[in-house]
Amino acid sequence: MQYRLLGKTGFRISAVSFGAWAIGGAWGTTDDAQSLSALNCAIDCGVNFIDTADVYGDGRSERLVAQLRKNRREQIYVATKCGRRLNPHAAEGYTAHNLEAFVDRSLQNLGTDYIDILQLHCPPTPVYHDARVFAALDAMVEAGKVRHYGVSIERVDEGITAMSYPGVSSIQVIYNIFRQKPADNLFKEAVKNNVGIIARIPLASGLLTGKLRQDTKFEADDHRLVNRHGESFDRGETFSGVDYDSGLKAVEMLRPIVPDGMTMAQFALRWVLMNDAVSCAIPGAKTADQAAANAAAADFAQLTPEQMAAVREIYDDEIRGQVQHHW
Repeated sequence: MQYRLLGKTGFRISAVSFGAWAIGGAWGTTDDAQSLSALNCAIDCGVNFIDTADVYGDGRSERLVAQLRKNRREQIYVATKCGRRLNPHAAEGYTAHNLEAFVDRSLQNLGTDYIDILQLHCPPTPVYHDARVFAALDAMVEAGKVRHYGVSIERVDEGITAMSYPGVSSIQVIYNIFRQKPADNLFKEAVKNNVGIIARIPLASGLLTGKLRQDTKFEADDHRLVNRHGESFDRGETFSGVDYDSGLKAVEMLRPIVPDGMTMAQFALRWVLMNDAVSCAIPGAKTADQAAANAAAADFAQLTPEQMAAVREIYDDEIRGQVQHHW
């Protein structure tokens, strides 16, 4: 496993870490024993950073992470997110009172006295222009409830605005072979401001595993079935905003580029890690086998310039027009 600095936090975190959305819900059937097995396997493989949120299974994901930490001696950094419990999810709900209530609930779920990294969970765009929100986050750092804070964003311009607040230590953003825009201005500004980049949905909701097919069946509660057009939340969170059929076509074009001995998923994760601005990628895993395979991606050799160029050509020809201007 490789380890990289997460911006100004000073945390050295695993280049491939663990995204805990799928073990909470919205990705079909989950089993807590199996989820804990996946989490433990990830730690055994050198993972030391887990990303979760208070709304993943209404706290289920956070509570699973708490169970994990009770039985491990390793240093495990945990980031959680808040804000999406608001109903309606509106900018005016991001008050100091509401944010502190969300944090207190997460502290209880996580079984801890402080949160390593608290992230605003893809808030409405006006929140990024409200200094009172970030002052509230600063106050929670001062109080010791939060060690560091960051933002999880939908759009590149939101991340650039967020970096105007000196307390922002990390930015979580969708970045993968099918969503390459963040590597332009956002990553450059992050490096300049010593802000860590957490690359979420690095496998494009499973498209970049190469295992999905035209006839793949998704369960009724799986966002990959019910959110393809943004019915529940931003459609960019599902298949990275790429049309499913177009994504399948692009994956077939990627297959000849994947080196022998590497799975499509590992290739996609290694591609994400080729950018030095990325602190970590956070693929999800429901099973121990998935967690081990994901972690192994960090140990492969760098991709060649020819492979990187081939990926870029497929993105430019097949994907760019669908996503580049939206997020």
